[in-house]
Amino acid sequence: MGLLDGKVALVTGGSRGIGRAIALRLATEGADLAICARNVEAAGAVATEIEGFGRRCLVRQTDVANTEQAGELIEATIGELGRLDVLVNNAGITRDGLLMRMKEDDWDEVLAINLKGAFNCAKAAVRPMLKARGGRIINITSVVGLQGNAGQANYAASKAGLIGLTKSLARELASRGITANAVAPGLVPETGMTGELAEEIQQQMLAGVPLGRAGTPEDVAHAVAFLASEQAAYITGQVLAVDGGMVM
Repeated sequence: MGLLDGKVALVTGGSRGIGRAIALRLATEGADLAICARNVEAAGAVATEIEGFGRRCLVRQTDVANTEQAGELIEATIGELGRLDVLVNNAGITRDGLLMRMKEDDWDEVLAINLKGAFNCAKAAVRPMLKARGGRIINITSVVGLQGNAGQANYAASKAGLIGLTKSLARELASRGITANAVAPGLVPETGMTGELAEEIQQQMLAGVPLGRAGTPEDVAHAVAFLASEQAAYITGQVLAVDGGMVM
């Protein structure tokens, strides 16, 4: 028996890195999956892995910052898989640069995908969850959203905003059996978010990790699987840092 037998989960940005690890972890716990990404070929490869576990998987090419596409994603998930129990808002990008050099487009695009995208998907997913009187919303934020980072004003703002969105959703939806929590990864070099940082900056960050190692996508996926399960039924509005103690 898996933690998520009979459940359906949707993971945005599920074609690589943390999103891929989350999708695979939820599948091993018995969930059927919907994954969306801009790169459908990579998402298709993940779907093949999921189907290897004996689970169903729907793949959609979606721009989560587009309200209409986000709504269609939720509709397609329910239409193909029959229900939606868990929404993992993982889609995200970086466009790093010092404030004085940051282009307005770089600010707008990061906020649109990282924050508006989560809003779009959550808003569309809440209606069927309300009808079902239950659900899990899990937003993938970042320790950068907790403490900021030079050269990442746009990314930090989007991830801090995601924390605020999480806490607000938790208060709005608790009475209907829907929980909302966030997971804040720390240094995870295997992902595009951290992997794009200069090696020198990554080493500086690693020096600030008490557990003495970088994280893996699987470290984050384990936390998401717990929050998606009934074991976390009494947890909502929380930010779980998966960062080796970087932020305390």
